This record gives sequence, structure tokens and C-alpha cells, in this order.
Amino acid sequence: MTNSTLTLYKLIVLYMLNKVDFPLSKAQISDFILGKEYTNFLTLQEVLNDLVDAGFVESKTMRNRTLLTITQEGQNTLSYFENRINPEIIEDINEYFINNNMQIKNELAVQAQYYKNTAGEYTAELVVKDKNVNLISLSLSVPTEDIASSICANWQKKNESIYQYLTKELF
Repeated sequence: MTNSTLTLYKLIVLYMLNKVDFPLSKAQISDFILGKEYTNFLTLQEVLNDLVDAGFVESKTMRNRTLLTITQEGQNTLSYFENRINPEIIEDINEYFINNNMQIKNELAVQAQYYKNTAGEYTAELVVKDKNVNLISLSLSVPTEDIASSICANWQKKNESIYQYLTKELF
């Protein structure tokens, strides 16, 4: 694989991250890049790691998702080299976001994670966000990791109905 090809993949990722005002998961980026068959999984992982190591992208792991955001240094680099991205690829990226924007936002708006607390139990933290504002934030202390994990998984599936129930009951 040539350096110019790897550079193109890095620019594609930076362009994608720069197009949105929220983090993208590695899975979402992979979905697009692998779906278009621009490269393979291993090369993409190398590209993502290189971008994080270079300080162009920040990585944050939440439960089973790794979220990526572009840094100021990444934006600066993209502004110098964006013209190296083929216009057809830019069109593909723009079309991807037009067709998947709501789904992407919804995937990232619902967050759930758990951790072992100081009492030796587990705390499940459940959040629904809209434009970096917490619509709901809920912490539950439970006795086992299995229960905490189950709560987080169910939050992903049932957050809307739980939010509606709470607002109906509390308002």
C-alpha cells in the first residue's frame, strides 16, 4: 500500500469527521468506507490509529463504542489537503450523510455505560442527548455486572418509551 493511498484514506476520515458537529463511531466510519469498498478492515484500523496517534483525531470509548472527533490540528491539516480527495468520493460522503444523518445522530444520542462503584456494586449511567444537551440522565446502582449490562442493553432499545413514560408521569 502506497503512502499516497493511506493519506487519501486519512483525508476521507478527516473529511467525514469535519462534516458533522458530533462524534462518529468507528463502526459508522467503517460502515461507509468498507461499504464503498475503498479499503479493507485492517487498513482502515491502521488509518484510524495513525490519525489518533498523530493528534488529528480524538478517540473516546463508551461501553462498546469508540467515538471519534476531529481535532483543531486535524481540521487544519484537512484544509491544506482536502483538494486531494476525489470529487466523487466527496459526493459519496455527502450523500451518505444526507441518507443516514438521523440514524447516525440517534445512534449517538443514546448512551449507556456502567462501572463498578465504591460500594462494590455497579452503576449504570443512561443518557439521551440532543445537540450536546442531556434530555435525560439517569444513574442506577445495581448489585451485579450482569444486571448493569442488561440495563444498558435495554436502554438502547427502550429509551424512547421510558422517556415518554417519565415525562407523562412527571408533568
